[in-house]
Amino acid sequence: MKFESTAPREQERTLRLQREMVRLLGRFAVLAVLLWLVFGVLFGLCAMPDDQMAPRLYAGDLILYYRQAHTFHDRDVIVARVEGQTVVGRVAARGGDTVEISDGMLHVNGSTVMENEIYYTTDAYEGGATYPLTLKENELFLLCDHREGATDSRWFGPVAADSVKGKVITVLRRSRL
Repeated sequence: MKFESTAPREQERTLRLQREMVRLLGRFAVLAVLLWLVFGVLFGLCAMPDDQMAPRLYAGDLILYYRQAHTFHDRDVIVARVEGQTVVGRVAARGGDTVEISDGMLHVNGSTVMENEIYYTTDAYEGGATYPLTLKENELFLLCDHREGATDSRWFGPVAADSVKGKVITVLRRSRL
């Protein structure tokens, strides 16, 4: 009678298990790098901090923004870091533009801006920015959609373009469903 040793089979099984574990860890590493690239370099995700962009965005809505945007146009909604806080606002004017707020209206470069989708008056804040305000190159003037009492460029002045985290591309509604 021939006696076979089970040791080689056990070693083979252990080696196979080790290879599978290495492959699994490799896949996790690749996934981690891809997630970092997608959400650390290309896109950002943040929660809307308040209702200052109502009725389009409400507190708690998740905002997906594109980090690689470096050119901004009027009416773009952007996420910026101002005075240590995350601010979401709409671009009302860009570098070289002259902004004035009077009679509850926004004036850019001497022309009244007609904002059909804004339901509140645009009043200047006492102690805030002084008008007329000419923006330097690489500065943006942000306004929130809910203009009454909103903390935007009327309060803290122009926003440097390098403090912009990104341009909003979509909203994942978490509230008021």
